[in-house]
Amino acid sequence: MTRLPLSALLGLLLATVSASAQTPAPAAPAPAPSLRVMSYNIRNSHAKDGENHWKFRQEIWTASVRAFDPDLLGTQEVLADQYEDLRRLLPDYTVAGVARDDGARAGEWAAIFWRTARFEQLGTGNFWLSETPEKVGSRSWDAACVRICTWVRLRDRVTGRAFVFANTHFDHVSALARVESARLMSERLPQLAEGGPVVVSGDFNCTEDGDAYATFTRPAAAGHLVFTDSFRAVHPVRGKDESSFSSFKGTIEGSRIDWILHTPQFQARAAEIVRPASGRYPSDHYPVTAVLEWKPQ
Repeated sequence: MTRLPLSALLGLLLATVSASAQTPAPAAPAPAPSLRVMSYNIRNSHAKDGENHWKFRQEIWTASVRAFDPDLLGTQEVLADQYEDLRRLLPDYTVAGVARDDGARAGEWAAIFWRTARFEQLGTGNFWLSETPEKVGSRSWDAACVRICTWVRLRDRVTGRAFVFANTHFDHVSALARVESARLMSERLPQLAEGGPVVVSGDFNCTEDGDAYATFTRPAAAGHLVFTDSFRAVHPVRGKDESSFSSFKGTIEGSRIDWILHTPQFQARAAEIVRPASGRYPSDHYPVTAVLEWKPQ
């Protein structure tokens, strides 16, 4: 057997080490793209708002949406003319929903929008916040108005993961209706999501001190979804200037009545109450936003 000289062995060893050093380490997997979520009560166009009427606000409203550039957008108080406006103003989005009074065009929509290029639609629907949720226009629990929840099941084309996005507007008078509406959504949404992740946006007409908030975030019943409040997860210390309702006056003192909630498959990386820098207000509510990241499976 031929033995290599020591110098040749050393040279071969050095060459092997050098080649190994030049071989790049395997790249870490890229993080899944975040979901940018916005909830926005747009103020209905039947309101007698003078210079703040929808016809004078729709362009600055659209600019405020584009500034955040959401992947998912939940809207409240949308009337038929506004529904058509939003479809025109947001051409990169697909929209779903029906008007709450007749399941067609009468009354307000809780319309939802998603970026068409980002998501594949798997299913969509509506249910009424009442004791007979499949009955169009139904109302219960001393609610002052008919209330609706609109939902869509989507597959993220980037990650391949499916989830449900739901949007609603709770009653402004009946605390009982708000609690029962939260309970109903917590029961039905996991079924619609087939046990998968859920994101909820809405104007809930109550603060985090209310029983409806507790029903979502601290459910007592087995089988109900447990939701995280994205804003409170990012801002754990409660402040005095967290109002999400401005009444076109720039109010900031108070508590949020607009929330973005999510199930544990997501983690909130950012969440804000978006307030305009100028004196013009796109709505009598401030939009609320969240940036959600997928947790590893």
